Amino acid sequence: MEAAVLALRRQFPAWGGRKLARVLRNQGHQGVPSPSTVTAILHRHGLIEPEASQAAKHWHRFEHDAPNDLWQMDFKGYFEAEDGSRCDALTVLDDHSRFSLVIHACKQPDAVHVRQALIPAFQRYGLPKRINADNGSPWGCPTDTEQRLSALSVWLIRQGITVTHSAPYHPQTNGKIERFHRSLQAEVLNQHVLSDLAHVQAAFDWWRPIYNRVRPHDSLGEQSPISRYTPSPRPYTAQLPPIEYSPNDIVMTVKDKGWIKFRGHSIRLAGALYKLPVALRPDPDQDGSFQVYFCHQAITRLDLSRTPTSN
Repeated sequence: MEAAVLALRRQFPAWGGRKLARVLRNQGHQGVPSPSTVTAILHRHGLIEPEASQAAKHWHRFEHDAPNDLWQMDFKGYFEAEDGSRCDALTVLDDHSRFSLVIHACKQPDAVHVRQALIPAFQRYGLPKRINADNGSPWGCPTDTEQRLSALSVWLIRQGITVTHSAPYHPQTNGKIERFHRSLQAEVLNQHVLSDLAHVQAAFDWWRPIYNRVRPHDSLGEQSPISRYTPSPRPYTAQLPPIEYSPNDIVMTVKDKGWIKFRGHSIRLAGALYKLPVALRPDPDQDGSFQVYFCHQAITRLDLSRTPTSN
């Protein structure tokens, strides 16, 4: 049994006692010791550094009720392959199950590469109800008028997906994907010398099924993410649906650089909305106040008493 523990640890050097014990049981081994005993075996053979023990912590986080209620999306920090080629790893994680939907080695962290990675995921797993991303390019930023909606966000919203953003300077809003990045670093990037971008992607493609189907997850009661994930019933279609609003909405087409003019006021929304229709819905409880919608998503509130009048 000790030999089996050490062999599995050599195969997955970043896994601790709980994961190793669970996988050994899943593989049909009899008499598998407790996780603490497995950890003691690792200590006895010098396979756990003191720093690793200090870093091991339990985290209790909110999770959504069902798969595909929320996907978390982010880039892992940029790194270089052995040949010097840049890699920005795009990752997408289902909040409820921790199922890894995308690990894509991108040459650049831009909207083009994100779309190239998301489309196969949408085709395979369907569409989520909501995607949460960080602030800034290529995601957009709700506190920045000019970048409130990026071209990427516009495309996602037109798919029927609600787009939200982490609070600025609070990456823990996407805490599960931040934890996923630590596992990706420990179990892939720290364990392999990756020669070029294709080699990086091959390593990601090798590890993702292990993470989803084999690797036990502490917060899932040592189950693997596949035990809690099912694809979305909302299918992806390549052709974007028409944009339609209620007959009671005030519909306006966004002009150059994201501007609209309404009742003598010039209001800047987002450049990515150029030539697209938005809807203004009056607030029944506040005269002169309107909620501005793009498709299903409210993007800003317009208060005419506070909006400067155009020249």
